[in-house]
Amino acid sequence: MSRTAWLAGGLLALFALPLVAGEFYLNLASQMLIAALFASSLNLLVGYAGLTSLGHASFLGAAAYLSAWLSLHLGLAHWASAPIALAGTVLTAAVFGWIALRATGLGFLMLTLALSQVLWGLAYRWVGVTDGDNGLRGLTRPEPLGVAIESADRFYWFALLVCLLAIGLIALFVRSPFGAALRGTRDQPRRMGALGFDVWLIRWLTFVIAGFWAGVAGLLFIWYHKYVHPSALSLQASAEVLLAVIAGGSGTLAGPVVGAVMVVFLKNFVSAYVERWNMLLGFVFLAIVLFLPEGLVPGMRRLIRRVKS
Repeated sequence: MSRTAWLAGGLLALFALPLVAGEFYLNLASQMLIAALFASSLNLLVGYAGLTSLGHASFLGAAAYLSAWLSLHLGLAHWASAPIALAGTVLTAAVFGWIALRATGLGFLMLTLALSQVLWGLAYRWVGVTDGDNGLRGLTRPEPLGVAIESADRFYWFALLVCLLAIGLIALFVRSPFGAALRGTRDQPRRMGALGFDVWLIRWLTFVIAGFWAGVAGLLFIWYHKYVHPSALSLQASAEVLLAVIAGGSGTLAGPVVGAVMVVFLKNFVSAYVERWNMLLGFVFLAIVLFLPEGLVPGMRRLIRRVKS
């Protein structure tokens, strides 16, 4: 079966899911979609720019908090709060990228971690704005084109359309001439600089774009939960999405999606039956690193090619 046929069959199954699945599984699928978009945004840095970040949750949390605060405290409608929240998230990413890209490798990772902890601390301590450990609550979902998305099936379809559009645009981005230049800065930064490319600017723009798509995931996150807590900005949130990218296969379009689905499944479904699900998650990632070090998607492709040959 061709790749196009597999893709068409997968899309048909995704759109038909609300016809056969109950509310619990639709809510779980919605969480998987949000996590898939979030992981795809981080993959722009990890997989295509070669920059490992431990602070990517900053942008999901920033968009969620900004949208929630604008709605609760200023009374803005969703059509107004969403673009302002995204603009604030992009500005945050621009500043963070300007600081973090002063280093590469381990230095870059530590700077992103430090910056994210600053936002996490603000979310906990700035009680007048974030309500501290209580979080911001009492939120509503938007009504795109006048259609209410309060029910599980309608929100799922809404999240599916947003994620398909976002991941499609990410695919166009990485396959564009700019995406080719970005991969060049990952593989041969000195040679790209010698050829006249501004390596720092390419990486900074990618950092900002990754922050934007994480902000879109943050809007879906706040609309799904109708609540945001400082844990959305935590190191654990950044580590989970990084593990999803690495486990699924960084530098591929499908890898982060598969990794995100696996993490959300283990976190929400398996945890109901296994008390120490974090340990199980650790064992799963250990097995992937040992037997499929390139990630699930590239590893399975390699195994399939080996079987066919």
